[in-house]
Amino acid sequence: MNRRNVLTLLGGAAVWPLAARAQQPAMPVIGFMSARGPEDSAHLLAAFRRGLAEGGYVEGQNVAIEFRWARGQYDLLPTMAADLVGRRVSVLVAVGGDPSPRTAKRATSTIPIVFGVGGDPVSEGLVESFNHPGGNATGDTLYTNVMEPKRLGLLRELVPGVPLIGVLLNPGLAGYQLPQIEEAARTIDQRILIAKASTDEELAAAFVTLTMERVGALLVAADPYFDTRRDQIVGFAQQQRLPAIYHFREYAAAGGLLSYGVSVTDAYRQRGVYTARILKGAKPAELPVLQPTKFELVINLKTAKALGVKISDNLLSLADEVIE
Repeated sequence: MNRRNVLTLLGGAAVWPLAARAQQPAMPVIGFMSARGPEDSAHLLAAFRRGLAEGGYVEGQNVAIEFRWARGQYDLLPTMAADLVGRRVSVLVAVGGDPSPRTAKRATSTIPIVFGVGGDPVSEGLVESFNHPGGNATGDTLYTNVMEPKRLGLLRELVPGVPLIGVLLNPGLAGYQLPQIEEAARTIDQRILIAKASTDEELAAAFVTLTMERVGALLVAADPYFDTRRDQIVGFAQQQRLPAIYHFREYAAAGGLLSYGVSVTDAYRQRGVYTARILKGAKPAELPVLQPTKFELVINLKTAKALGVKISDNLLSLADEVIE
């Protein structure tokens, strides 16, 4: 073999891997935007990644994820959505509360969206119907925002005869939560005090109001901002010796007295499954919006003992989990 042939073979060997690499498809990128924060979402991300893995996708191996966190500051969401849309992500996952999906839907009508909401995605304009979403979005609802009357009833059963129940509410979601709570309170003839908060300053002021008005129990309305301040809210209820009810099990696990709602970790796993299906070619318009089939009552008996609250046999019999 002459020198020219050797150089030709060597050159071909050097060029071929580069050409092969150039022909490999680019790794798809998931845009993940949440109204919550990473500090309170580690277990939820683990569940999301499990769902992705069920569909054959592992972060860093055959898919990348770009994360954006609002940490309860909803005014940051439009910039986050615009950034991810500008990066032409393959799928936009919008979670952590209703403001995130609404913002994502306004930001793009072409990039597939997987959402998680607490209310009705049809009335929110996210989809045309549950079974046939149409458009570029699908996902699930946890119905957290429409379960406040049920939580108020459970709290009233826990502390019957309490003169005044405080309600901690984010004014950004008050439009459909507040009328339901007020109607439920009228139905059971219960006086309530609404304390609104969407910032740390307002939350501190709400704590002062609830304390000065001497509320006897507390309903914390579902909201992602409150999720990012979970330990502060649970700590306030413990300090003031207030029986309180929340929407996610995580609150009861952190020392809250009661929680009533769906498993949010299961929801995040399913969002991972849907994201994987879309990456494989499924159309959001053809994936039905999922609805919860089970709501769980969790009671923290250790907290009940510390507060001096007697849990009735009826509530204990209804509990899906008792933390001791």
